[in-house]
Amino acid sequence: MSFIQHRSATSLREDGGEGTKTAAATSTQLDQHLNIARYGSFLLTDAIRPAFDLQVVPSAGWRKDVYRDAETQIDVPVIMAAESRENLFDLFLDLLDPLGDEVDVVLETSHNSHLGKHDDLYRESIDLPILKSLLYEYEDVLLNDGCAGIAILNPRIPMEVQFDEHKLLMMYGHDLNPFIEVLESHHLFASDTIRFVTEAEHIHSTTDEYTNRFESLKMQLGVEHGESAV
Repeated sequence: MSFIQHRSATSLREDGGEGTKTAAATSTQLDQHLNIARYGSFLLTDAIRPAFDLQVVPSAGWRKDVYRDAETQIDVPVIMAAESRENLFDLFLDLLDPLGDEVDVVLETSHNSHLGKHDDLYRESIDLPILKSLLYEYEDVLLNDGCAGIAILNPRIPMEVQFDEHKLLMMYGHDLNPFIEVLESHHLFASDTIRFVTEAEHIHSTTDEYTNRFESLKMQLGVEHGESAV
């Protein structure tokens, strides 16, 4: 079944990277483009597609960056990474190990938004082995729902791993070496030239089934509502 056929028209949302413009395409051309999941050796999940003009061609790798906290104005080192679908979820779970045995969870959802905003839903203090078991159960929605993301953190270290709705991995912390060791053990290596799907126009996708599965995950985790974010 194709990418388009198992999605309603309202389940697609287009977002833009900085300074980008969407290229014109006929509906047939766009449908054909959205059904392309593989770019070379890189396989996309069902959650996201680059725009028709392919300003960014998906590829695997990672690079270091800096995130500035809006409240504290403190710069925090971050690694951004992209991995092919067949290896992505296992990599995500292995990246959680440096966080320790007890973590906090933030679920991110934009299911009810058409403006790129999302709600954060919090759960404090869960044993990592229990959390991993639960995440395995919901691997389908975490991989393929373009309106769902999750962040796992240990505020006592502090370190954080985010698996966002674009299915990119972000690792935050002043010591990133434990994450680099995991990335390299998965044969994912640094690239100064890599660009990510978020840096150009792209399209998010979800389904009613994934939305319902996400609601089930919320209940299993017992999360609480936080503030909306962009």
